Amino acid sequence: MIDVKATLKEAEDRMEMAAMYLEESLAHIRAGRANVALLDGVKVNSYGSVVPLNQVATVSVPDARTIAIRPWDKKTIRDIEKGIMDSDLGITPENNGEVIRLTLPQPTGERRQELVKQCNKIGEKTKVEVRNVRGEIKDKLKKAIKDGLSEDLEKDAENDLQKLHDKFIKKIDALLEAKQKEIMTV
Repeated sequence: MIDVKATLKEAEDRMEMAAMYLEESLAHIRAGRANVALLDGVKVNSYGSVVPLNQVATVSVPDARTIAIRPWDKKTIRDIEKGIMDSDLGITPENNGEVIRLTLPQPTGERRQELVKQCNKIGEKTKVEVRNVRGEIKDKLKKAIKDGLSEDLEKDAENDLQKLHDKFIKKIDALLEAKQKEIMTV
């Protein structure tokens, strides 16, 4: 017989993973404000191996429009610049021999609208994932009735599942709203 609590826990974990994916994806969207998370996807060729940028340099945000990258070994400056240029950031690095600076331009109104649409697209994918989890678990509960689960227990579990679904949809909406506010703030 099915363990209802374990099944609901599985649903909650999967929905939480979807929300975490959204959070991470939104952090990588450039909103005009400097954020070190923008560089998480940048890989650098260092001494023959490809490593994340934060393993060869210190990354900081001195002001709202600038990201400063201070390599631990000055010989890696060229490799770091190449890694940034090869990434899909669309920012040209400037260096003074010791520090690489990335200056983020102020996005135009049109660009802001595009970024909001991009966020909404990712948010909708996340909501679909949460709904799919709910559907799968609901089917599991319906099949469990045939295996001896009482209908009352199944209905209670379904209600709990719906509450979980609503909680995560609210969380996703809140994340999207916060990111949209950040993007639209000049």
